[in-house]
Amino acid sequence: MDKSYVVVIDTLGCDKGPEVIIKGACSVLSECMNLKICFTGEAAFISEKVKEYGGDLSRINIIEGADCITNYDHPVMAISQKTESSLVKALKETSENDEVVGMICAGSTGALLVGSMMYLKTDSLQRPCLAAVLPAEKGGYMCIADTGASIDCTSDMLVHFAHLGSDLIRNLYKIEYPKVGLLSNGAEESKGNALVKETYPLLKNDEKINFIGNVEGSNALSGDCDVLVCDGFAGNQVLKGAEGVAKRLIKDILKIGKAENNSDYLKLAGRLAAMYDYNSLGGAMVLGVRKTVMKAHGSCNEDTIINTTKMILKMAENKVDFLNK
Repeated sequence: MDKSYVVVIDTLGCDKGPEVIIKGACSVLSECMNLKICFTGEAAFISEKVKEYGGDLSRINIIEGADCITNYDHPVMAISQKTESSLVKALKETSENDEVVGMICAGSTGALLVGSMMYLKTDSLQRPCLAAVLPAEKGGYMCIADTGASIDCTSDMLVHFAHLGSDLIRNLYKIEYPKVGLLSNGAEESKGNALVKETYPLLKNDEKINFIGNVEGSNALSGDCDVLVCDGFAGNQVLKGAEGVAKRLIKDILKIGKAENNSDYLKLAGRLAAMYDYNSLGGAMVLGVRKTVMKAHGSCNEDTIINTTKMILKMAENKVDFLNK
């Protein structure tokens, strides 16, 4: 058998409960024979569900961590004080076990980011970036960096995100010179708020960045750029706005199809739902830390865990080690 890879999965924090996470992990385990899973959470419950879902016990390790860090906990205090939580146990195992290539968490984004900095920090880390990889209108994939890790940013931070996003696309999709765009309210160089105007010349004069200029929100997912740089507030709005519009359009198409009893509308809605289902894309990636850390959507399902795990495996198999700089 080819070299095996260990992925750590925090089972707590998902809106739908730990069952969907465990079931998804067991499913991907049966597909990928070079995969091993380390679960953290309520050990007795995990063990029961693994047996129920037919998980290969010879490739599963379970670490007790019954305490759960919630979205209501202060991230820094929670990571420091809830040392028996599933998230802290997952971070420690990821940090200390050389066989682990990455981890997945569907819980508190803030706590995951703080914990990643504490346990997986690199010497060159300035600030982690949460990047979402999405299908582009022109084909292929593009990433938005940042999508929520840093709400209040400096221009230097945005330049750092541009480098992290470029490294991701270059290594994962083999694009030698990823095109970088800066999210703004207009394509002209003069457009943007103070942060955008300050960042523009820094990106333009950075010889390591293939900067194409400002990109408006309407073209964010067009594929005009491979990396869309923005602060976490704006990036999160782009991500959730696109998701919300897609859901609304699909619902409207379904409504029209049912009203007119036209199956073509229903087929179209089904195709669009599959195309824009965030669960098929996995999760967002914490860039700038020692190992691959994936943040699954809080309302993730079985498919989310399957696809997120496969993305970590793809990076490991392709020896994508740019996060270890």
